[in-house]
Amino acid sequence: MFKPFHLIPENTNLNFLGLKNTFLSISLIVIIISILSSWIIGLNFGIDFRGGVLLELRSKTGVADVSQLRTQLNRFSLGEVSIQEFGKPTDALVRIQKQEGDEKSQDAKLNQVKEMLSINFDIRRTEFVGPTVGEELKRNGFWAVMVALFGILLYIWFRFEWQFALSAILALFHDVLATIGLFVFTGLEFNLSTVAAVLTIAGYSVNDTVVVFDRVRENLRKSKSIDQLSIINKSLNETLGRTITTSVTTLLALLAIYFFGGEVISDFTLAMIWGVMIGTYSSIFVASAFLTFFNLRRTDTEEKEDLNYFFEKI
Repeated sequence: MFKPFHLIPENTNLNFLGLKNTFLSISLIVIIISILSSWIIGLNFGIDFRGGVLLELRSKTGVADVSQLRTQLNRFSLGEVSIQEFGKPTDALVRIQKQEGDEKSQDAKLNQVKEMLSINFDIRRTEFVGPTVGEELKRNGFWAVMVALFGILLYIWFRFEWQFALSAILALFHDVLATIGLFVFTGLEFNLSTVAAVLTIAGYSVNDTVVVFDRVRENLRKSKSIDQLSIINKSLNETLGRTITTSVTTLLALLAIYFFGGEVISDFTLAMIWGVMIGTYSSIFVASAFLTFFNLRRTDTEEKEDLNYFFEKI
């Protein structure tokens, strides 16, 4: 008879929390490096945030030759220019950074570029993003992430208790900052689609964390004689198969999109791939480790401990 295949053997008994201080130290180092590098090096903001122009082109002569197009554009000394295939092989997307000078001189240079491009391409779309709009988008993107994290905090607080909510939010900040660090070190363009990826990562990560926390709460109420550390470790082992299976199947889909989905969404997909991996790591080694600093309730009638217990533990 056919036996189901398990990525993780049943009845695992791994001591995840035995090295909790090591994993928390690694995560702290990652966060510090991400913050410092963001401040010193900075993100490679796309034209969504910096301002510039976007041109959508369609070749009149067949397949769009990206290398030839880049050579032609380099003659104009436009600064940073991003060129990528877009949709069909005949289409290309050109992003040009905001040019120096006043609006009149920028329009003049853009008209020269469009005149040259119109020989071999139909210009199907032109979009402008001014510096004021770019700054506004930066603020909106930041607040979008903050509001999402605050909403998650409130949901978990009402769904569980404040100890679980605080642990989950600390793990989410870890995931978000680690993702930002990835973009700083790789130099990948940080644009509005990246903000969407960060929000998606937060939702994915908290989903895994909630599954683990739900099992922790269930085991706390069933096993009142077992110490809290053992219960959290037991819960991690019981949900490990589900966590890994979900992550692997999600990664398979994302890898297919990354390799076959085209360059337009490659940065978004790469951020998602990294987010799934870092989210899986944090739900197992970070969020649950934070729980060990609290004295969790075992019954509904038991009084909640205040934050003094948390600060005494650390």
